[in-house]
Amino acid sequence: MLDVSARRRRALRHFGSPGTGRVRLLCFHYAGGTASAFREWPRRLPADVATVAVQLPGRDTRLDEPPHVHMGSVVAELLDVLDPLLDEPFACYGHSMGARVALALAHELRATSRPGPRALFVAASAATAARGRVRGWDEPDEGLIAYLRDLGGTPPIVFERPDLLDLFLPALRADLTVVATAGDPVRPPLDVPVHAFAGADDREASAARMAAWREETTGPFTLDVVPGGHFFDEDGVGRVFDVIAGTLAEPR
Repeated sequence: MLDVSARRRRALRHFGSPGTGRVRLLCFHYAGGTASAFREWPRRLPADVATVAVQLPGRDTRLDEPPHVHMGSVVAELLDVLDPLLDEPFACYGHSMGARVALALAHELRATSRPGPRALFVAASAATAARGRVRGWDEPDEGLIAYLRDLGGTPPIVFERPDLLDLFLPALRADLTVVATAGDPVRPPLDVPVHAFAGADDREASAARMAAWREETTGPFTLDVVPGGHFFDEDGVGRVFDVIAGTLAEPR
């Protein structure tokens, strides 16, 4: 059993130059993803925004640890590993499953009287009031693979290599189980700005389903429809960077 400091070293990837950021951007990956999805973000964001990506267990550098299958255990671990980072301004970005995790974390921070995020950026994840059934998580591997193909964004070589699928599918199934079984607890909305991003061609999290994120906060809400599907194209990703940079800019 790893202690908190060891888990912290494994769970948090500090991309860019450590200690230079005026505000931290805590990034939460999509189902089956890894923290490496955010490796290039420091190059695309202002120098005073420090990118800190969360790596959940069951993948990459944490492959030897069992993955979470309940949202409660995900959030409990995040409270432990992120606690030392909450003494300075921070915001949260989550893509797909990561958006659900970021929302659950923000509510738990408030419930435990911890500092909350300056802003919540959510992408490719239908809002609580507009969610449908999560596909694949309780199906045989063939159904899970079909769902993965439908989403797009997975390199074709993964589907051609049984060894890669054997490494990838357990974490993906566990992550989707987290999302499918999390439920929608009744709780007051947050009071932080929420910025939502919907891929124009995303059937899983259309603009209409993303628009319901406005119900998650009493603060400002914006929705950007960007080019791409569930995984945005280069122009769509560029719009995400522009909004994050503008939102977190130093007040004049």
